[in-house]
Amino acid sequence: QVQLVESGGGSVQAGGSLRLSCAVFGYTSSRYRMGWFRQAPGKTRERVAVINTYGGTTYADSVKGRFTISLDNAKNTLYLQMNSLEPEDAAMYSCAADQYYITNQAAHWGQGTQVTVSS
Repeated sequence: QVQLVESGGGSVQAGGSLRLSCAVFGYTSSRYRMGWFRQAPGKTRERVAVINTYGGTTYADSVKGRFTISLDNAKNTLYLQMNSLEPEDAAMYSCAADQYYITNQAAHWGQGTQVTVSS
């Protein structure tokens, strides 16, 4: 049974930082591509960052230079370090995992963690 459990969301002022975590249960994280998505009310879900099995990363243009995705295989945990947060970053953040592609059709999803950014 594959399970992803996010944590680390919260409220922060603009310019602040948060680190999201996604604990992986039921499989070895290093064998899957993993990523972070976010969805704000009234908006479509946006892919924020992806890390592949070789450690390569990609980011949405809107977060490049501010967010960093990483994977601690020893802890089976995915992270998203978010710096210089802006009100536009406020959303429900979810982690996803798939053996092949990190898209909206990814095989496994967490329940999400809320991020609020005040100006």
